[in-house]
Amino acid sequence: MPLMRRRKTSETDNKTSISTNSGEDNDKSSKIKKAAPKKKVEDPNKWSCIDSCCWFVGFICTVWWVLSFLYNAVPASFPQYVTEAITGPLPDPPGAKLRKEGLSAKHPVVFVPGIVTGGLELWEGHQCADGLFRKRLWGGTFGEVYKRPLCWVEHMSLDNETGMDPPGIRVRPVTGLVAADYFAPGYFVWAVLIANLARIGYEEKTMYMAAYDWRLSFQNTEARDQTLSRIKSNIELMVATSGKKAVIIPHSMGVLYFLHFMKWVEVPAPVGGGGGSDWCSKHIKAVMNIGGPFLGVPKAVSGLFSAEAKDIAVARAITPSFLDNDLFRLQTLQHVMRMSRTWDSTMSMIPKGGDTIWGGLDWSPEECCVPSKKKQRNNDSQLVGQNETGSLVSRTESVNFGRIISFGKDLAKARSSEIERIEFRDAVKGNNVANTSCRDVWTEYHDMGIGGIKAVVDYKVYTAGSIVDLLGFVAPKMMARGSAHFSYGIADNLDDPKYNHYKYWSNPLETKLPNAPDIEIFSMYGVGIPTERAYVYKQSPSAECYIPFQIDTSVDGGEEDSCLKDGVYTVDGDETVPVLSAGFMCAKAWRGKTRFNPSGIRTYIREYDHAPPANLLEGRGTQSGAHVDIMGNFQLIEDVLRVAAGAKGEDLGGDKVYTEIFKWSEKINLQL
Repeated sequence: MPLMRRRKTSETDNKTSISTNSGEDNDKSSKIKKAAPKKKVEDPNKWSCIDSCCWFVGFICTVWWVLSFLYNAVPASFPQYVTEAITGPLPDPPGAKLRKEGLSAKHPVVFVPGIVTGGLELWEGHQCADGLFRKRLWGGTFGEVYKRPLCWVEHMSLDNETGMDPPGIRVRPVTGLVAADYFAPGYFVWAVLIANLARIGYEEKTMYMAAYDWRLSFQNTEARDQTLSRIKSNIELMVATSGKKAVIIPHSMGVLYFLHFMKWVEVPAPVGGGGGSDWCSKHIKAVMNIGGPFLGVPKAVSGLFSAEAKDIAVARAITPSFLDNDLFRLQTLQHVMRMSRTWDSTMSMIPKGGDTIWGGLDWSPEECCVPSKKKQRNNDSQLVGQNETGSLVSRTESVNFGRIISFGKDLAKARSSEIERIEFRDAVKGNNVANTSCRDVWTEYHDMGIGGIKAVVDYKVYTAGSIVDLLGFVAPKMMARGSAHFSYGIADNLDDPKYNHYKYWSNPLETKLPNAPDIEIFSMYGVGIPTERAYVYKQSPSAECYIPFQIDTSVDGGEEDSCLKDGVYTVDGDETVPVLSAGFMCAKAWRGKTRFNPSGIRTYIREYDHAPPANLLEGRGTQSGAHVDIMGNFQLIEDVLRVAAGAKGEDLGGDKVYTEIFKWSEKINLQL
């Protein structure tokens, strides 16, 4: 009882105490009560947001952990298993296949990249290029194109007077295999071929990338960088250390570059390499030319004339306000022309041989070609294969491919006797059509004036025989530089001392192959893809800073399978080089002993019929015949590996032909 009373008393005291305290702190408690609601309103929102963020981060981390676990847990072959489940069993890469057959590395190999596929890096520049020392200006991610485009154009351009470095700028080629293994991340050039060579035992000491500044004229690469001398010494070193002759693998413009080298290396110093007339015979086993524009490409004409090709012309028609104006000071067509016209190398690919090779106003060697089914042919143009392929075949359509540029569709088809032309060569160019604000963008078009533009249009139709004069009229400074380094004719007498000049060395119609009967020369190229051959042009609207001529993309042939589409006539080829240019020299001009091949070097044509990838998992395809994608073509890679391992052209089966290249070659009346 006493305890119970005491407990009750205590409870009463506590209540009294609480009551008293609440009375004394009434003001404080009222303030607390007023403040409390604010706290209750803010906290739920605040913490719900934080909780959501934490939950999201946690979810991502969990997913990442699970995927990482699965990635490490599944067998390394699982991605291939998934691919094969969709596409069927994948063939072994050529290197793995040939290694199983017992093939191994034998002859050292030299890669000669073509135009634009080799990386270029900055060694000295102007203030706008601060922070870019030894960073790639060409190749790689191309990030600087977007960050500072006009600065990039300035540093990628050469001097318009000399064709060499502008003052205060030094851009140099990247060296080593990385110079051209990938053009951009994920876009291979030589990487697949290099990987397959490695599978049969090759390594960097037996492979050499003959990187050079592809913007320069061929002889200027030696004058500035001693590139030709470096190629010579590296081949000599590889041959000396391996005891075997080298296999040379040029691609695209690299084919012309190495043709120049083979003549340069024989010529006495200081103009040449001083190797003597037997240097090639001692050091080279075979030259395996891939996608070689031996006789030039019409695409070079449209590029120099209006900075266009088929795809650019279509884009220009869709977005003229962007490509034809200096919009937001971005990369526009005028800036592209300003830059590319300083690259003397582009002039090496102007069509060679004139009307004799490419046809005139009323004839051309090729026939119109459209996608269809075709079988493999041998060098007698007889059907020998049984499996049908998706090549191009001839169809009956009256097309004068010799008219490389026509101002209007009617002129492209009209009889030559019906075309009235006004001579442009001596025309007065007249007053400037562009104002002075365009002079930092244009390259010589601002000097033509309305009179010069009218003279070009009034001549109406241009063949390969007049294309050089046309380019000389619209861009005299450019062609003055180019004509000092390149020639586009056919030699009457190859023993004439004038052909000792280096300007003739990259033209196979004006120089001789080396005295090396043991060498083999291959012409390897893709077929089955419509390839630019001739263009229908129109005059651009008169406005300041416009390029005054453009491909007329509104012109079509009128039929689904016509050779004419979007203002461009196409023939069979690899999308860049027509078959005629890639195959004629090995099909006729070099076949057997001729004045162009006095020692009778054996030549082979290897055509690769284009087959696009069956699905996205195949990437760019293993049977592609496209100009660059062919570097991943399994058949081509196997041919290269077999020759590098010691095989000869006969071991590969000799010629492999799908097109009418031998028939077209016979139509060309060339003195042999």
